[in-house]
Amino acid sequence: MLPTRRFVRFLEKLFPYRFLAAKMTRIPLMKQIADRMLFKQTNLTILPKDSVVKLTLDRTIKPPDNIVLPSQVVEYFIRKTNYRFIMNFCICREANHCKNHSIEYGCLFLGEAARGINPEFGREATVQEALTYVQKCRAEGLIHLIGRDKIDETWLGIGSDGKLLTICNCCICCCLWKILTDVDPQIRSKVKRMPGVEVTVTGRCTGCGTCTEHCFVNAIRIQEGHAVIGEACKGCGRGGDC
Repeated sequence: MLPTRRFVRFLEKLFPYRFLAAKMTRIPLMKQIADRMLFKQTNLTILPKDSVVKLTLDRTIKPPDNIVLPSQVVEYFIRKTNYRFIMNFCICREANHCKNHSIEYGCLFLGEAARGINPEFGREATVQEALTYVQKCRAEGLIHLIGRDKIDETWLGIGSDGKLLTICNCCICCCLWKILTDVDPQIRSKVKRMPGVEVTVTGRCTGCGTCTEHCFVNAIRIQEGHAVIGEACKGCGRGGDC
C-alpha cells in the first residue's frame, strides 16, 4: 500500500524531534536499529553551487575545458535515466513551515523505482522538464544533494532494490541533514562532499561570522578574527556567498 498525504502529515509532526532522534543514534543499540531502517546503503553527495566553483577558478587559474560543474552532474543523470519524478512539495520545508524558500520545490527522483511513487506526491517529467526544474531550484538558492537515500526508499514505500536516485534541493533552514551534527559518526560519513572539492579561507576574510550562520553542519568557527573550517565541512559552498 502506497503512503498517502495523510501519512506524510504524520511524518511532518515528527520532524521537530529529528535532532533528538539523531542524538539517540549514539547509543549502540539505537544506532543499529536506525542504520538498518533508515541509513543502510545510504550514499549521498552534496554538490556545491556552480558560482562558487567558477569564482574560485576565475581568481586562481584559467578554467580547463573539461572542468565538471556540479550542475552538470545532476544534468548527466537526468539525461541518462529512463524515468523522472518531480515532487510537488518538499517534506522538510513543509514540516518546518519554511519562510525563506518555496515549499513546492521538492525532490527529483530518478530511476525505475520512482514509478512506484504515489502520484499524489508529484508527476512524471520529461528530460527538458526536469532540467528546467533543477535550474529553477538553483535560482531559488537551493543546493543539490544526490545519491541513494534509504530514508526516501522507506517513507515512499518503494522498497530497497537500489533503483532510486534522489536529488534533494536543500535549504539551510529546513534540510533534514542538519542532523549530521548530532548523529553517530558512522552514519554522518554516509553524506559526503563532492570529490575534488576543497574549501579554503582566503585573506579577504574579515571574520564577520556570517559564514557560520550559513553552514548547516556547524563546521565553521571564528578564531582570532578569522574563519576556520573544520573537517565536518561538506563543501556546499554557501560560505562563499558571505
